[in-house]
Amino acid sequence: MPKPIGFEPSIDHFIRIIGSGIEIFGVLVIVIGIVWSTYRQLRQPISEQDAAVYKIRIGRSLLLGLEVLVAADIVKTIAHELSVMSLGLLAGLVLVRTFLSWTLVLEIEGRWPWQREPSPMSSRARSEGNSEH
Repeated sequence: MPKPIGFEPSIDHFIRIIGSGIEIFGVLVIVIGIVWSTYRQLRQPISEQDAAVYKIRIGRSLLLGLEVLVAADIVKTIAHELSVMSLGLLAGLVLVRTFLSWTLVLEIEGRWPWQREPSPMSSRARSEGNSEH
């Protein structure tokens, strides 16, 4: 492909910066979610139900952070010259992060993302009476 001319290098650089910003935001979502969940857990006496709620809070922050990181990968891939290698790398990253998201949903809600109802033993069903997650 020919080298970009005019504003294209500036636009590519700007898009990469945006992608990096989204990536930093995704990491912050995960870190802040874990710190906040841990803080809330340490403020209260620990019971078995509190431990389950703690796990749910951390899982939700991981899910949100992973979604943001996938968006960052997509934005950063768009900024680069598309090639089979870059698209393959993006596909691999999205597959791994999607699999992680699905397993986190299974762990938190007791069901796969495409299923409608959670199982009776899921975290959601057990903590139905507790609206503070």
